[in-house]
Amino acid sequence: MLPRIKEVKPLPNFILSVIFDDGKAVIYDVMDDIKQIESYQDLIAIHGLFNQVQLDKSRTCVFWNDRIDLPSDTIYEYGRLQEA
Repeated sequence: MLPRIKEVKPLPNFILSVIFDDGKAVIYDVMDDIKQIESYQDLIAIHGLFNQVQLDKSRTCVFWNDRIDLPSDTIYEYGRLQEA
């Protein structure tokens, strides 16, 4: 079962703060994806796009536009735990 996202917030330097329904809270560095995935480079090239991150209706994916999305299981697995 895919983890469901409760809340997502964009932070400076292409970082996402994500809280899941089970209470896990992580910091996810999108810069790693920007460096590796060509379409993600729009997050740098288009001013303000990164801050427009949205949560899909199923709450299992965050997205910026129809070309850039990030599944919740990737964030859950690779995100760095936030300190309380």
